[in-house]
Amino acid sequence: MLETDVSGVRSPDSAVRNRAGDAASRAWWALSRWFDSGSTSPDSGSEGTNGVDWARIVPFAGMHLACLGVIWVGVSTVAVAVAVWLYVLRMFAITGFYHRYFSHRTFKASRGVQFAFALLGASAVQRGPIWWAAHHRHHHVHSDRPEDVHSPAQRGFLWSHMGWFLSRRHFAPDLGRVRDLLRYPELRWLDRFDILVPFALAVGLLVLGRVLDARWPELGTSGGQMLVWGFCISTVACYHGTYTINSLCHVWGRRRYQTGDDSRNNLLLALITLGEGWHNNHHRYPASARQGFYWWEIDLTYYGLRLLAALGLIRDLKLVPARIRAAHTAVTP
Repeated sequence: MLETDVSGVRSPDSAVRNRAGDAASRAWWALSRWFDSGSTSPDSGSEGTNGVDWARIVPFAGMHLACLGVIWVGVSTVAVAVAVWLYVLRMFAITGFYHRYFSHRTFKASRGVQFAFALLGASAVQRGPIWWAAHHRHHHVHSDRPEDVHSPAQRGFLWSHMGWFLSRRHFAPDLGRVRDLLRYPELRWLDRFDILVPFALAVGLLVLGRVLDARWPELGTSGGQMLVWGFCISTVACYHGTYTINSLCHVWGRRRYQTGDDSRNNLLLALITLGEGWHNNHHRYPASARQGFYWWEIDLTYYGLRLLAALGLIRDLKLVPARIRAAHTAVTP
C-alpha cells in the first residue's frame, strides 16, 4: 500500500508508523535523561504538568528496592560502618555546600574546593548543585505560598517530601535564579551528567568489597554487601533525611520567629540532618552559615564548616547578627 494517495493524504499505515516513531522517540528521551539531564524533549508540552514522570521513577524506586538486597548479602560491621560514614559525609556535602554554600553563599571557597564538594554532593544522588540551588532559592522566595514547589501546606506531605521532584514540571529548574553558578563550566557539566558520580561510587564500593573479601575474608564483607549497605541503604537514608526538611520541618516543631511561612525548629531533625532542623532559624536569616543560633542548638554542619575554615579550605563564614537573632517575634508550639 502506498503511504499517500494522489491527493497527498497519509495512509493508515503511515499514521501508525508515525505514532510508533513518536512513542519510541519519547521512550528514548525518557531513558536518556537518566544519564544526560540536558537531553531535549520531543514533546515540550509534557514538561509543563505536575503529573508524575513515570520513567524517572524507575531508578528512584529501584534504589529503594535494592535495599532489600540485605536479605541475600547479609551484614557486617565493616559494611554498616561504611554506610554510616558515607551517610554523614554526603549529608554534610548536601547541607554544608549544596545548601549553605551554593544556595545561600554563606561563606567563600576556592574554585577547586567548590568543585570537590560539588562532586561529593552529587554522589548523594540529589541531582547537581545548580539544579538543587535553583529550586531551593525559588522555595525561599515563595515559601509556603502557592508558588512554592514543595510546600506541605499547599499539596500535602507526600508531595512536599518527594512527589515534587518526580513530576515533569520540576525536572528543569529556573536557571535565572542561579546565574552566579552558571559562570562555572565544570558545574554546568556536573549538573548535566550528575549520574556519573554516584555510578562511579557504586562501582568503587563493589570493587572495594570484593578486594576486602579476597584479602581479608575475616572481615566478613563482600562486594554485594558494600554495594547494598554502602551505596543503596546509605543513599536512601540520605534521601529521606534531606526530604524531611521540606516536609516535616514545615509542620512539626516550634517557631521562635514569625517568618511569614510555616518553618519550624526541630531537634530530632537537626540531629538527622547535621543541623538543618533549625529551619525556623534558617528562614529568619538564610544568609547565616550557622543555623543553630544558640550554643545549645546542635549544628554539626556548622562545626564541620568551622573545621574546614581552620584548615584554610573555606573562609569568611557569615553569622547571624545579634539584633536579628534576639528579635524573638513568635514563641509558639
